[in-house]
Amino acid sequence: MFKDFDFSKMGEMLAQAQQKANEFEAQIAAKEFESKSGGGLISVKINGKSEILDICIDDSLLEDKDSLQILLISAVNDAIKLANDEKQSAAASLLGGFGGMR
Repeated sequence: MFKDFDFSKMGEMLAQAQQKANEFEAQIAAKEFESKSGGGLISVKINGKSEILDICIDDSLLEDKDSLQILLISAVNDAIKLANDEKQSAAASLLGGFGGMR
């Protein structure tokens, strides 16, 4: 299994993997993810670190606290899921570049 593998290059390979992982992390952190709920009555925008950047609430919801809360929770959770899915995809892509190790 390792007969043609040069173990003296292991440190270099690990350094490259760490650099690539840091690049992926920076790219994802800079991305923005937006989710809407209630047919667009609520919009939530987060970054790749799952930090909320913006929340837009339609005025019609301001008189219906229960609906507002439900739709806001839904939009926030969906936006977080979008960011997490992107992170998982990037991690799979990174690992795929190293011989398919997962």
